[in-house]
Amino acid sequence: MRHLSVHNIHLLWSVVGLLALLLAISLFFSLQPPGRKLTQKDINAAVLKTLETTVLPSPAVKAYEAIIPSVVRVVGLGKPAKDQDGDEHTGRSVGTGVAITDKGIILTNLHVVQGAETIKLTFADGLETTASVTGVQPENDLAVLQAHKIPDDLIAATLRSTADLAPGDGVVAVGYPFGIGPSASSGVISGLKRTFRSPEGDQAITNLIQFDAAANPGNSGGPLVTMEGEVIGIVTAIYNPNGQRSFVGIGFAVPIENAASAAGMHPF
Repeated sequence: MRHLSVHNIHLLWSVVGLLALLLAISLFFSLQPPGRKLTQKDINAAVLKTLETTVLPSPAVKAYEAIIPSVVRVVGLGKPAKDQDGDEHTGRSVGTGVAITDKGIILTNLHVVQGAETIKLTFADGLETTASVTGVQPENDLAVLQAHKIPDDLIAATLRSTADLAPGDGVVAVGYPFGIGPSASSGVISGLKRTFRSPEGDQAITNLIQFDAAANPGNSGGPLVTMEGEVIGIVTAIYNPNGQRSFVGIGFAVPIENAASAAGMHPF
């Protein structure tokens, strides 16, 4: 009879050991109780636990993050002029704009760029360029700009109908108040179809959205957005009973349907 070699003996014991291990694993799982079926109560408990341990962004944060790639700083520069001391100064108006197409068409207020010799834009990614006025709507204090250069990845704002808006709906105003920004403020729609006549102008603007999110000089031309970051209006005026050009809780925006028509976009 042939004798098994040492190699063959080791191989045989290895096979026996493997079979024994597989048998032990099989017995272990066969002795375990069957898995319990997942119930709706389990799911609700898991969701509640996640909500308790996870800090979710506020609606205003989500609105700001959605609109900020489309927000533009607008500066209107006038003709250089000398003061009484002979020093030369350039008139300067700072406001906000919002890109409504990825080709660089921007909405802003007419009073921000009216009479400007040069219009300078700064996009969200830092790109600086000049712009031309391609359209105006004086009755709504609106101007349409065409940027001379645009970012490669410019994102146009999403526009939303104002037809179903109601007082109490949350809104966010984004812009450059006093040139500081971009800045965000949140509040609610206070009223619809308002009429406003600025102390400086004779013409009244009608069909305005009234809101209470803080707005100041420099917010002019910036977007008023829903909590989803969709543009419903262009900030155009603040109520100033004391003449100090500071916010007292009443701001006005031109509905986006009116503003988009200034750029030749069809109502929606």
